[in-house]
Amino acid sequence: MSDRLSAREVKRHKWWGWGLDDVTFRYDNKPAFAPLAKNKIGVDLAAKDTPVEPDLADFDVPSSRMPADVRALLTGVVGEENLVDDDEYRVLHSFGRSLPDLFRVRAGDFERLVDAVIYPDSEEEVAAILRIVLEKDLVLIPYGGGSCISGSVTPDVTEQRPVLTMNLGRMREVLEIDDTAGLARVEAGVYGPDLEEQLNALGWTVGHFPDSFTYSTLGGWAATRSSGMQSDKYGDIEDIVRGLRMVHPDGIAHTKAIPGRDSGPSVHEMILGSEGRLGIITETTVQVHRLAPVRQVIAYMYPDWEHGIRGMHAIARSTDVSPTFTRLSDGPETEFSLAMVKEPSSTKGKVASKVQDGLFAYLRSKGWDTTNEMSISYVCFEGSKESVDQQKSIVKKIVKHAGGITLGAGPGAIYDQKKFDTPYLRDFMLNYQVFGDVCDTGATWSNLNAVHAKAFEAFHTAQKQQGLPGFMFSHMSHSYHAGACLYFTFAFPYSSHEEALEQYFTAKNAVQQSFVDLGSTVSHHHAVGTEHQPWITEDIGEVGVRMVKGLFADNDPGRNLNPGKVTTP
Repeated sequence: MSDRLSAREVKRHKWWGWGLDDVTFRYDNKPAFAPLAKNKIGVDLAAKDTPVEPDLADFDVPSSRMPADVRALLTGVVGEENLVDDDEYRVLHSFGRSLPDLFRVRAGDFERLVDAVIYPDSEEEVAAILRIVLEKDLVLIPYGGGSCISGSVTPDVTEQRPVLTMNLGRMREVLEIDDTAGLARVEAGVYGPDLEEQLNALGWTVGHFPDSFTYSTLGGWAATRSSGMQSDKYGDIEDIVRGLRMVHPDGIAHTKAIPGRDSGPSVHEMILGSEGRLGIITETTVQVHRLAPVRQVIAYMYPDWEHGIRGMHAIARSTDVSPTFTRLSDGPETEFSLAMVKEPSSTKGKVASKVQDGLFAYLRSKGWDTTNEMSISYVCFEGSKESVDQQKSIVKKIVKHAGGITLGAGPGAIYDQKKFDTPYLRDFMLNYQVFGDVCDTGATWSNLNAVHAKAFEAFHTAQKQQGLPGFMFSHMSHSYHAGACLYFTFAFPYSSHEEALEQYFTAKNAVQQSFVDLGSTVSHHHAVGTEHQPWITEDIGEVGVRMVKGLFADNDPGRNLNPGKVTTP
């Protein structure tokens, strides 16, 4: 095992937004972006002053409520350097990266902050910390990468007890790989890039790449039932995590890393998605796969969403292909994607731009609406060269039969390189008093188009009632035998700071309600936290909610473990 990082060496977001301080979204090199913003939501980016980034010194940060004697007990476990309670770290760890969290942190809405952040380096230290938490009646919130968008790491504003956040970022090692079984024992605090770096060096991959990959952890994925972009091949996190260890108030809960289970109700499944309410996940054993010799992402284009869904459905049901991922953007998202393309500077780029212009002119001559309806798709293939070539040939025929065309590997490579950059756009838009957020759901193939249409109707009806413009787009991803995920993104300018969050929740709640009205899930992979709680009864039923509440109450009667998440008391 390598030397442990210190607390302040652990990777973290900037306190007020996503990711690194020196990385920002730029639109000056994307000639179509500003016109799109003005056309869709009425915001003239060029007419506004250059925004100034927030400065924590401008805000009053409440003092820590952690008693000195309790602090001394905690530092006795991890050392003084691994308990941090300065203003910046407490603010950072009091908010996830949901839109309301980002809005509140930028406004200095620090009504209830965590009182200290502790960084253990072993399961034994985690257990010792939990004993202090229970003895002193503290609240403990586990913290992965802080990328959650559901309120899962945010303390309850009414909580009067001292609140301690546990950051597992020092526990980041791949401990063991079973080459024969294809299983890896890994500490839960490892970030996605660090996990892949360690595995890739030995020829392996876990294959789990959520949008938050660069700023999320293995333990966070398990605790929130995460899905990755490549779930078509590698599965969702519940398929990937085969065994785990969790520090529980009564000791260590552990599940065996085995292919199947028949031991009554699954303790393994109880822990997955529990969001820290049953204990702290310290280690997981995950399925790993040998790196494929060839990986290629191919782009396709369909005349509209309905033709694209037919193609996606046919690919998912094909017995001859097994893509790593399949993704279809609707017309508005395709328009948005094209507006994100940088202005070509090289000769090669300028030639590619002229080729695209020629292609679109040809498609228009064929009756395609290249402005509003045309839908782009990406399919990823992995394996031997022979296998990839064969699958590409089959998918090309499926796409053609569904009315689409093959664009090739060029656009697919660009998508694959930029897939983790989108979160920076939300910070940029907030600088201009524009909300940009997402909603996701899982729906059956027979219901996908209805859910897609209903969500758009709900959003635009809500915006009309609020007297606000709005832009919404969507894509389909995470294909299964029975259905797929629909992922919606919306943006609109809020009218005033005082009314902003009310306007946001009016829009988002309308979309979320449209999901459950049509029998789809309240969320496909963004956890429950607090933001999706209003629909939990509609999602799992009154009896289901009672069962979950009973599970939490029995295992944490003092409500010391991340209370208020998933369900109310």
